[in-house]
Amino acid sequence: MASIKTTFQESYDEMVHKVTWPSWKQLQSSSILVLVASVIIALIIFLMDYIFGIQEASGPGFQWKGMLGFIYQMISGL
Repeated sequence: MASIKTTFQESYDEMVHKVTWPSWKQLQSSSILVLVASVIIALIIFLMDYIFGIQEASGPGFQWKGMLGFIYQMISGL
């Protein structure tokens, strides 16, 4: 039990006295940067999915759209 208590005391001491916490303004700007980067990456992935093919379940079978669907149609027509 003593080692657990020591571990918590040392962890508390480190978090309070040794860790450098960002200011509120730094935290806000970092959060905005992460949000913008996440949106950009999500848009890039969406565009890649849209350009290289979206599988659509309409009608009796699946239809491919996009560049990948065009390539599949060319190959299947051979």
